[in-house]
Amino acid sequence: MYEYRVFNILDMAKAIGETNLKELLSDFYCPKNEEIQYFVKNHAYEFARKKLSITYLVVNEENYIVAIFTLAHKAVEIGDVSLSNSKRKKISRYAVLDSESGSYTVSAFLIAQFGKNYALDVEKRLSGNELMDLAYEVLERVQHEIGGGVVFLECEDKPKLLDFYQNDKNRFVPFNERYSMSDNTKYIQLFNFF
Repeated sequence: MYEYRVFNILDMAKAIGETNLKELLSDFYCPKNEEIQYFVKNHAYEFARKKLSITYLVVNEENYIVAIFTLAHKAVEIGDVSLSNSKRKKISRYAVLDSESGSYTVSAFLIAQFGKNYALDVEKRLSGNELMDLAYEVLERVQHEIGGGVVFLECEDKPKLLDFYQNDKNRFVPFNERYSMSDNTKYIQLFNFF
């Protein structure tokens, strides 16, 4: 069993220096989603410095990055029609219903990037559920400090990804979709309460 520690990328840069951080990030390999790999290597630190988003590095006992997740805060609209009565009641604690558009506008936490480092041997990787638990630990600390209770993400319209986010453990619920012309990909937006 491996021990994992989670570091804010800004704290890591302060501790080991920018040059060493860039070298550490350069080893991140994610062939299942090259967009995440590119982000980690080329944008994660700069986005954090600009306070656009914060990437968290999950590091093992050998000081290798085993996974990352990136968090941000963003307003999002969630359509009223797609919600059950219990979800409507719950979301009304965090959001305002626009009666004209029929959607709730909520300030939510965004899991912007979420991925494992496939450069490591299989036995040294953590599961997606373990990674989600670590992301939620950070979100719960932030929630304690500033409030809020909705988290959302978007993923490619792939059954395996959707099954993971909607499984009995993670329980994300789809609320919208968008199509990206730049990469010809359909994305499903999902949200959850915490």
